[in-house]
Amino acid sequence: MSEGKKRVVVIGSGPAGLTAALYTARAQLPTTVITGPLLGGQIATTHEVENYPGFPDGTTGPELVEAMRAQAERFGTEFVYDSVARAQLTEGLPFRIETQGGETHEADAVIVTIGANPRALGIPGEAEYVGHGVSYCATCDGFFFRGKDVVVVGGGDSALQEALFLTRFANRVDIIHRRDELRASVALQTRAMAHEKIHFIWDTVVDEIRANGSGAVHEILTRNLKSGEQQERPVDGVFIFIGYDPNSDVFEGQLATDEAGYVLIDQRYRSNIEGVFAAGEIHDQIFRQAITAAGDGCAAALTAIDWLDSDDFPGAG
Repeated sequence: MSEGKKRVVVIGSGPAGLTAALYTARAQLPTTVITGPLLGGQIATTHEVENYPGFPDGTTGPELVEAMRAQAERFGTEFVYDSVARAQLTEGLPFRIETQGGETHEADAVIVTIGANPRALGIPGEAEYVGHGVSYCATCDGFFFRGKDVVVVGGGDSALQEALFLTRFANRVDIIHRRDELRASVALQTRAMAHEKIHFIWDTVVDEIRANGSGAVHEILTRNLKSGEQQERPVDGVFIFIGYDPNSDVFEGQLATDEAGYVLIDQRYRSNIEGVFAAGEIHDQIFRQAITAAGDGCAAALTAIDWLDSDDFPGAG
């Protein structure tokens, strides 16, 4: 079923998508947001948010998402609570976006804010205790582990960078790695190994994350891959950094990406397809913060607005 044409379709509803929709809708451009499986994306699963400007007492992920949604909706943004199944971006205007529910949405411009997902260990207790001791972002959650003992799972640059950041707050940081050597850069390895708070547990994986009676993480079950020995380890937090997977598969063969699948953009958030823009973690492999994603969404929307109003737009004149 066709839902008619809008000037802008935003794919994704995290801070980048909601901010982009706010700007395009406020510019009097009929805008539809296709939310994806969860309105708000990853930030919606964050229990406490203390580093988003404008909230001196902090807020929660769901509260932040709802406020941003309501603000975008105030200016006429339409929300479609569905995921994208197919996208036609290379056959000329209008662009056509098909959802898993069978709807087709046409647009003169598309802003892709579909994000990237942290890779999960896929072990018991991981999904259940996200926000209650399990985290994929030390910058977001490290502050809540002041004076606590935490573990970092991973052996690459991200794992060591996040472990070093966690030493600002935690009493002890154990890095658990499935091999007997790290993949991280030599400089990061040198810094981590010299830090008095950081300790390494080699050739080991986490098999289970356990919580206490109040639902907070208090223990993990580890297994040494060489000896097979299992060990219960008391711990207050588990930070998982084994990589991210950008959600760009649905655009394969259309949007240009790097080897890891992140969408390539120029300084004005333009993709390789004229009229298609990208913002947030679908291109950002470095910062991964709600505030930087929101800034991306603003910039991509302003570029889209400028393009739609310019003489370069195919429908101009």
